[in-house]
Amino acid sequence: MQRFRIALAVAAFGLPFMGFAQLTHPPSGPGAEALAAYDRVKPNILKAADRMPAEDYAFKPTPDIRTFARVVNHVTEAQMHTCTALNGDPFDPKSVPADTAEKATIVAALKASFDECDKAYTGLDAHLLEVLTLGPVKRSRIGLAWGNVSHDNEQYATLALYLRLKGLVPPSSEK
Repeated sequence: MQRFRIALAVAAFGLPFMGFAQLTHPPSGPGAEALAAYDRVKPNILKAADRMPAEDYAFKPTPDIRTFARVVNHVTEAQMHTCTALNGDPFDPKSVPADTAEKATIVAALKASFDECDKAYTGLDAHLLEVLTLGPVKRSRIGLAWGNVSHDNEQYATLALYLRLKGLVPPSSEK
């Protein structure tokens, strides 16, 4: 019975990750693992932002829920906040456009936030455990990097739902 439980646990937790054998950046340490996870979510968010038509950036599933533009800007804001800290730079709130800005402006800011994070994830292994202060929170570099990956995945799920509600296929489902 114990062997069955172990086999079941391996199948449940291991199989979903078997498709990640060939990655853009093969993991070779904790920082490289965070980079590989970041590299998996990044194209989905960028494609989702691009896929939504400009006229639907103001779309809200219900009156009390954020617009699509707000979700994209939230990703931009969170990434700029985290990755500028990882890069040793101050966060500039002006780097995030208004939710009513044109789609092109919002997408350009999103791409700039990914550029900032690309710099932050490169060479992360050198100072993984260095503690940084981000507002009232103190976290290690690796903790901030994984927090960003986790947040990006959560927000991508929201973007994918908005796309589905508009009859569009999310990037992660197109294959």
